[in-house]
Amino acid sequence: MDTESLKRSLLSKFQEISADRLQKIQLGILDLEKPTADQAADEVARELHTMKGEARMLGLAAIGQLAHAAEDVLRAERDGRAATEVATDLLLRACDTISDLLEDTEGAQSGTPASQEMVEALVAASGHAPPAIAGAKAPSHTAMPAVPVPVVEATIEEHAEPVYVPPPAAAVSPPPPAPAKAAKAEHHDEGHSHKALADRSIRVNVEVLDSLGLLAGDLLVESARGRLRASEAEALLQRFSRLGDRFLKLAEHLAVPNSMRNDLERIEGDLHMLRDDAFRFVRRNGDGIETLHGNLSMMADHVAEARLVPLSTVFDAFPRAVRDIARTQGKEVDLVIENADLGVDRSMLADVRDALVHLLRNGVDHGLETPDDRRMLGKPAAGRLRIRVRADGDMLSIEVDDDGRGMDPQKLREVAVRKGLLTESQAAALSEREAIELVFRAGFSTRQEITDISGRGVGMDVVKKKVESLGGSVGIVSRLGRGSAITLRLPQSLALMKVLLVRLGDDVYGMPAADVVAVMRVKPEDRMEVFGTLAVKHRGKPTALVGLGPLLGVNGGNRFDKPPAVVVRHGDDLAALVVDGFVDEREVAVKPCGGEFLKGAAFIAGTAALEDGRIAVLLHVPDIMTEVRRMARPVTQGQAAKRLRVLLVDDSPIARATESALVKALGHSVDEAQDGEEGYLKAQSQQYDLILSDVQMPRLDGFSLTRRLKSTVGLSRIPVIILSSLASPEDRRRGAEAGADAYLVKGELGVESLAQTIDRLT
Repeated sequence: MDTESLKRSLLSKFQEISADRLQKIQLGILDLEKPTADQAADEVARELHTMKGEARMLGLAAIGQLAHAAEDVLRAERDGRAATEVATDLLLRACDTISDLLEDTEGAQSGTPASQEMVEALVAASGHAPPAIAGAKAPSHTAMPAVPVPVVEATIEEHAEPVYVPPPAAAVSPPPPAPAKAAKAEHHDEGHSHKALADRSIRVNVEVLDSLGLLAGDLLVESARGRLRASEAEALLQRFSRLGDRFLKLAEHLAVPNSMRNDLERIEGDLHMLRDDAFRFVRRNGDGIETLHGNLSMMADHVAEARLVPLSTVFDAFPRAVRDIARTQGKEVDLVIENADLGVDRSMLADVRDALVHLLRNGVDHGLETPDDRRMLGKPAAGRLRIRVRADGDMLSIEVDDDGRGMDPQKLREVAVRKGLLTESQAAALSEREAIELVFRAGFSTRQEITDISGRGVGMDVVKKKVESLGGSVGIVSRLGRGSAITLRLPQSLALMKVLLVRLGDDVYGMPAADVVAVMRVKPEDRMEVFGTLAVKHRGKPTALVGLGPLLGVNGGNRFDKPPAVVVRHGDDLAALVVDGFVDEREVAVKPCGGEFLKGAAFIAGTAALEDGRIAVLLHVPDIMTEVRRMARPVTQGQAAKRLRVLLVDDSPIARATESALVKALGHSVDEAQDGEEGYLKAQSQQYDLILSDVQMPRLDGFSLTRRLKSTVGLSRIPVIILSSLASPEDRRRGAEAGADAYLVKGELGVESLAQTIDRLT
């Protein structure tokens, strides 16, 4: 590799390392305002010194200049020559400037107006002379000849020899004075330690890990199929053995001539040898299959572990962000983070970060009071915001709590009424918990004015959607005047999931094992009715009892005196789902739904292949629990006063089942049609109060069906609602032009939105 190629490679490595190092420096700078300031200052000084040395080696003189000036400010702060708050702000701004230079190679070499301005501000705060950019414009007699300079982290290969690269002449700086030897030695030792750590790790494209995860899951399924085939082979050989025994027993009762007796004895010996060889093969093959399955399970676990990324990779940016938000509002906040070293699936990292950013912003803005208010309440002037992470089996629990003002349920009810989300009677009927959960409604905000932080009604609903899209749940507990705690419960891995497989008719469905509390038999004496809702006693408490088959709109249901049921949990809610039987509990590779067959199915999270060739449909428990809650306590008033007859037109069986369950949950009766042509014939021959139609269907699509209905005498008065997975403005316009009275998107469909639309049209 030539010098230029090596330099480019090292520059890329420097940018990666420095981005992580900047996060570490910023955390240390924030700690300068805490009791552990001396230890934090030492850590920041070491990191700045290391960055300065590496930058100068690579000719990035402007970064080296900034790091040097920042060191001087840090020294001035420690000596008491600079105020801590001023030094902290300057050093954090310097980190931002260095971060910009990392993306601008030319600016990192020669400097930019912003970097020069930052250097001047640092120099003014420290009182030291500004450090010169190496090689800027030096007299010729002071130029130093290029010398080999050791480069830290030049390679990640084990037992690699140190790489020495002569930097460009412009990057050469004068030799440091003698007192710097100790610092150089410390830097050298730290470099070796860092390189030793780098030798044990490499960066891998996350797409490669995704592929490995899917492959590991497929191999687990294939090894399970191998076990199944091995048991089938054993059964076949046992049948041959029994057939041989019958043959030999028959031969004993036959009169065999002496001339054939030797042949019969040889056949008998061969049969015994064949049986012994067959059983030895079965034993060896079974042992091999079990060993293979165990190794593949171990490989799948290692792949899942490799996909885990420490939460600290996103948490490290939070202290700086929280401090900045708090300063803009004149608040003081102590952010405490516990167990940030726990891992989460790499594909979930962005969603987890986004959710926590919303929670932290809300915690500072809505939760914590100003210092004056806190003193009046007898609280410390600085509010406490805490993130606690813990592992809970295969799930990850992240709790964000504060010691602020808490939530006022009555105020939340009033806001919901003012914004038109609920009527006064509906708001008054809400329990305290339900009132607090209003914050998860889209468009809900207690802020009357819009600021950079709050007031747009976007926040907690986004958190809930993101977490539930990952198969997790959100719980909230708040005490007025004492603070709030919001808990996110998430799976640690999305590629491989432990599931409980259940049976509905001949079909297999899976539920995440982390959501399953218990399995049970529903005894007649344990059943009860609570406020008109069927329930079962579980651990002494009434739990909603729902048939999973009817809920999904598929075959299966309560066909037994003591039907089996699965008790599932979502947040603080429990439900007992009646099934036809249990299949197994196992780890499966989760794959997204493909094709048109599962379009619009709100209860489905993915699919998984089974060893017998069947496909298990994996259920999304948050969606199921939402519907159970709505069925147990309808969200609309007076819906039983008018029972409508509804025609549902959709070519997808599962979509029809899902939509039919929603309509039935509102107390209406449903007829179904498989396409537009059949739907039009039914509308002509029978009377309906409402028609719901999909768009993409064979023979006659939804838009054409709507136009035909609206142009037919006697049918034009029937309200038509388009239900489609197509959500673009152009599709909505086409629906309106066809004469549809409403247009709903399947992915956003729920009991509440459907109920509001039906109430408006009927």
